[in-house]
Amino acid sequence: MGRTVVQLTLIGLQLALASTLPNKDDWDVYSFHINSTVTSRYATTVITSRVVNRMDESKEIEFHVRIAKNAFISKFRMFIDGQVYDGVVKAKEQAQQQYTEAVSRGESAGLVSSVGRTLEEFMTSVTVAAHKKVTFELTYEELMKRTHGKYELQIHARPMQPVRDFKVDVYIHEEAGINFIDVKGGLSTKALANAITKTHVNKQAWVYFYPTVDQQTMCDNCGEQGMNGDLVIVYDVNRNNGLGDIKKSGGYFVHHFAPSNLPRISKNVVFVIDKSGSMQGRKIEQTRIALIHILNDLAEDDHFGLITFNANIFSWKLELVQANSKNVESAKNFARNIQATGYTDINQALLQGANMLNTHDREGSASILILLTDGQPTTGVTNLEKIQSNVREAVAGKFPVYCLGFGFDVDFEFLKKMSLQNNGVARRIYVDSDADLQLKGFYEEVATPLLTDVTMIYVGGTNLTQTNFSQYYNGSEIVVAGQITDNDIETFTPQVVAISSNRRLVFSDPNDIVESGGSVSDDLIQRVWAYLTVKQLLDKELQLSGPEKKQVKKEALSLSLKYSFVTPLTSMVVTKPLGETIHVLHKPKESEAPQRRKPPGRQSISRHHGTSTSHRSDNVGVSLAPLLHRFLLKAENQTVPLCFDVSGALSLKLLHHPSRELFVNGELDSVANGGFKRIFIHFKTNQHFEIDTKGVTVRDGQTETHHTGEDLVTAGSVTMIMRNNEIDIAAGDMRLVILVHKKNSIKFLWPVLRQYPSANNTDGLLALKSAVYEEVQQVAATKLKIKNQEINVTSGNANDYSIASPLMMNCWLTSADSALQRPLADFIVAQL
Repeated sequence: MGRTVVQLTLIGLQLALASTLPNKDDWDVYSFHINSTVTSRYATTVITSRVVNRMDESKEIEFHVRIAKNAFISKFRMFIDGQVYDGVVKAKEQAQQQYTEAVSRGESAGLVSSVGRTLEEFMTSVTVAAHKKVTFELTYEELMKRTHGKYELQIHARPMQPVRDFKVDVYIHEEAGINFIDVKGGLSTKALANAITKTHVNKQAWVYFYPTVDQQTMCDNCGEQGMNGDLVIVYDVNRNNGLGDIKKSGGYFVHHFAPSNLPRISKNVVFVIDKSGSMQGRKIEQTRIALIHILNDLAEDDHFGLITFNANIFSWKLELVQANSKNVESAKNFARNIQATGYTDINQALLQGANMLNTHDREGSASILILLTDGQPTTGVTNLEKIQSNVREAVAGKFPVYCLGFGFDVDFEFLKKMSLQNNGVARRIYVDSDADLQLKGFYEEVATPLLTDVTMIYVGGTNLTQTNFSQYYNGSEIVVAGQITDNDIETFTPQVVAISSNRRLVFSDPNDIVESGGSVSDDLIQRVWAYLTVKQLLDKELQLSGPEKKQVKKEALSLSLKYSFVTPLTSMVVTKPLGETIHVLHKPKESEAPQRRKPPGRQSISRHHGTSTSHRSDNVGVSLAPLLHRFLLKAENQTVPLCFDVSGALSLKLLHHPSRELFVNGELDSVANGGFKRIFIHFKTNQHFEIDTKGVTVRDGQTETHHTGEDLVTAGSVTMIMRNNEIDIAAGDMRLVILVHKKNSIKFLWPVLRQYPSANNTDGLLALKSAVYEEVQQVAATKLKIKNQEINVTSGNANDYSIASPLMMNCWLTSADSALQRPLADFIVAQL
């Protein structure tokens, strides 16, 4: 019996589609192989799982694996009774009918979901006859990205039970020669050391991981359910100071450019730090820690500026200063005293940061603007497109803008688009114990500029991927792919022109072109080109509008279909034997929150409030259950949160804040999609707001007004910002966001408390304090211990409507009274 102490916090309301999965003791994974081949930094990984149904009756058997988030799935197939069932990649619109039908049956139609920082989860299932076998085979591809001077191939192994025939085989072939190779990760432990074999011979390397059945229960996260962890293969290739490594095959080429022995360029960097109220607590503490470490790492010839912002802008200094010991110590003292409070004016903060760099244009230096925020603009300019336009005009292509989004309250697509428009990247910082290390790790990626204004030139090349780069940093790599015109290698001449401080450098060496040998398939370099092109077209499409956007989207879709890549524009239809349901696989976006799933071998469950729920039996058929609304209690530091159901169209107390005379109540829908029909906000005695899917009605004293579309609404000290599918409400130190979702053409509301009131006398579902439970793992049933009371839980899954793009989630399902540790009746109101 194992126990885990877990912190729980109520986060949002959402609808659930709950399902139970078959007992995995009924079937046996007798073989589980992961085979990964890396050539020219392009990894193709095949996961093969062979399963037998040991029962005397048909059973639903699940295939459930995790893959690299940066990868594209390119093939999925099942082998059953001599028949092969291939997944088919289609345009997402073409697969939409099958997707909609699956959702209407209460099935999990989106079978790939984000889990954590670097992985996505793939899941499907099929019914297998008694004593018959099934083989699942999944293939995914990714271009390795070099950071901090190395490549990392992450392989997640989780077959859901100990397996007699368990193997991980990795083969790496690099024509440039392999400089070093290492094996890390949670599966690279002392107990498993003799299960790992590593061989390195010049241009080739092999890693084998063959743990015994006993060893498969010995890693940190392993147990009776077998392996559950990562192998991370870390390596780099030999470098020269010339043109780099160019590989050609079948009329295509790929060029890896990463010169090493170059002098660093001094930089000008401005840090723009969000210190609004939502950054309170752990976020601002970790930001202070990271900022102090980063300031310590500045080189003395660097120049830097530090801006913090909420509704107002605070500059440590009005202009950039040199990073000498005196200035760095002063800036560290400033950082130690950053306090979080107030609203969020992203626009003005970024414009001030850009102005600081523009007025300090040192010749021979490299400038960088770094934004850290955890939310969305709530004051000043709040129109996202206007902010992007203002920043693009202020930066004018002179330096990159890097946007770090802290947590999942940020509009990540807004940050990503703004970064891409200004030659930068956006990165999510996960709210976790190592957030300060994540911040410092990102800074280290851009801390040492070696080249600026890099132009990659290919005479005799066509259909090229991106060829202009604002900066090249130590430890990174520039990758360009394209076609060789008429496949004429004699006329193909590559060249790189760049600036190093004040010097113009030209890299040119035709002898660096390498013909592909027999170990490389004719289409591998072509697939590298396709992968890189699709990735860059998707980024470009995000930045455009109108006919240009449509054309770029069309090109990305065409390539995705041609090379069978599952991208945000395509779906894979998972075909099954006649009579079984069809699954449709979609790739999630980085803007979506990670989906938390159950531990392998347990029943599936969700994190939600409010839903119509259907339960799947161990057979294929689906039966409908009564209308329910499901509420979620999020578990921190744990993959499985709590949830409970509320039946009927009740009126609920969402947030009562007596000291501010603020009361928020909601009326649940009585229709199948089950969100909130109306939400009422009462402030003081004479200000009332009624919100539905059509707009907002404001009663301020004797005056009544109606608002629809995008608008700014104020009444007293309550401010509402109405956007397309979101209403942002600020009242004092409380910030509430009401999302508008649509399901089966019916709209509903979903409230999410973004910033908790500081007063300790608040009440309501959105204001519940953190809870602690102990998980008691038992063979017969799963029990949780809450306040010394053991309760039974079951499992299901549900859509998380607390985010703009809902995800399927999992939770431990129990009664409302048990989860709340008080009667549900305490949260029911007689009047809205």
